[in-house]
Amino acid sequence: MTEAPSPRADDTLHLPGIGAPLVDTHGRVHRDLRISLTDRCSLRCTYCMPEQGNEWLAKTSILTLAEIARLARVAAADGITTFRLTGGEPLLRTDIVDVVARLAAVAGPTGAPVEIAMTTNGIRLPELLPALVDAGLNRLNISLDTLRRERFHDLTRRDRLDDVLEGIAAAGASALRPLKLNAVAMRDVNDDELVDLVEFAIAHDAQMRFIEQMPLDAGHTWDRSRMVTQDEILATLSRRWTLTPVPGRGGAPAARWTLDGGPHSVGVIASVTAPFCGDCDRLRLTADGQLRNCLFSTTEYDLLPALRADRDELSAGDQPVDSAIDGMLRSCVRGKLPGHAINDPSFLQPARGMNAIGG
Repeated sequence: MTEAPSPRADDTLHLPGIGAPLVDTHGRVHRDLRISLTDRCSLRCTYCMPEQGNEWLAKTSILTLAEIARLARVAAADGITTFRLTGGEPLLRTDIVDVVARLAAVAGPTGAPVEIAMTTNGIRLPELLPALVDAGLNRLNISLDTLRRERFHDLTRRDRLDDVLEGIAAAGASALRPLKLNAVAMRDVNDDELVDLVEFAIAHDAQMRFIEQMPLDAGHTWDRSRMVTQDEILATLSRRWTLTPVPGRGGAPAARWTLDGGPHSVGVIASVTAPFCGDCDRLRLTADGQLRNCLFSTTEYDLLPALRADRDELSAGDQPVDSAIDGMLRSCVRGKLPGHAINDPSFLQPARGMNAIGG
C-alpha cells in the first residue's frame, strides 16, 4: 500500500480558501466528519480494546468544547453537512449535551443547519436522551452485538446488557429516525443470532446493520477467518426473508436490502470484502485533535497547533486561526488514497485501536 504523504508546514499554501468544497485528488467531495469525543468507554469489547492496561489520552490533549465548535464551524463552511459524534463512548463526555447544542447551532454556507448524529453503546441514553434531543441531536446508531446475557458479558467484559436494552427502548420511544443498531458479525461468536438481531430491530422500529469485523483491535489480533462476510450474512438472512437491494447508496457505508418488500430493511457494512472507498465522503477527528482521511490510515494531520495557536482567544473573528484549520482540512483531504488496501499484502493495521480513532 502506498503511504499518503506526510503533512508539511507548507501544505496549506496554494490551496482554496474557506468556503470551497473539500475535494480530494480522486474527485470525492467530503461532507461527513466523524468527531471522537473521548477514547474511554464503559465497555471493553474484544474487537476494540483490551480489558485492562489501556493507555488513555492525556486530559490536556482532549479537545475542548470551544475547540470542537470552532473546527466544526470551519468544516461546515467548507461543505461538511453531517457531524457524527463517536468515541470510545461519547456519552461519557460530561459536556455531551453542550457539545450537541453547540454543533447543532452551526450552519453551512447556505444557512442550512448541519445534521448531528451519534454512535453510542446506549447505556446512558435513558438519562440523557431528552436533553440531547432538545439540544439538536438528529440521529442515533446504537451498538448491539448480541441479545444473550452471557455472550454479551464475554464480548464486552461487562454485565450491562439490560442497560443497553433500556437505552435502545428509550431511543425507540423517541422521535429520532432512522434509528440504527450496529452489530459486528463474528464467526462462532454471534453468527447464530443474525436473524434474531434483525427481528429485534424490527420490533423497535430500527434498522439492523451488520459490520464485517475489521483489523482495528488494539491488540492487533484480527483474523480474517473469524470474520463473517457480507455474502454469508445475506445467505443467512435470505433463509428467513426475501432480500431486495435498495438503490442509491451514494456515500453511505452500508448497502441496504429491503425485507420481504419493505418497509423494513437491513444494512451491511462490508469494508473488507466489498470496499466502498470510491464513494467515501468521510473524514475523522480523534479526541486529541488528529485528522484522519481514512479509518485505516497510518497518517494523521495534527490540528492542535492551529486550534491552540491562541487558546485564550478562540474568537470567531480570528481569521488566521480559521485559515490554518481550513488549510489542515484540505491537506488531509488532499492526502487521501484511492482505498484502504485491506486486501493488499502490504496493508498495515493502524497503530491506534478503534476506541482511539473513533467510529
